[in-house]
Amino acid sequence: MEMVEKKTADNRSELRTVLDQFRSVEFSISKRDPIFQFRVRDISPSGMGILINSESKVLNYLKVGLVLQMKFNPENPNGSPEKMKTEIRHITLLESGRCKGQYLVGLLIKPRSSATLKKNG
Repeated sequence: MEMVEKKTADNRSELRTVLDQFRSVEFSISKRDPIFQFRVRDISPSGMGILINSESKVLNYLKVGLVLQMKFNPENPNGSPEKMKTEIRHITLLESGRCKGQYLVGLLIKPRSSATLKKNG
């Protein structure tokens, strides 16, 4: 039980760093599709996500489990954007609250491989 609690706390700590560091995320489904940009949001104790209007065409392309290369734009205007593989974890229609009728899309940044770390570091 303690390991599960520690792992959750560690994951939340890493998430907090990402949320504090990045303001928005950009991605395109393919090279011929437009680039979509959304604000990164702290959506729960265990995740981050984006809000998408129910009329947005991007909803036609997003599927749970899809992994996309996303560009995370820094909170600091002098910072550099970072491209990271990101998985769509869930797509949830909000049925109440101030964002009622919008979709909450949960995101999970995939771990970088050691080869990627060596190349970038």
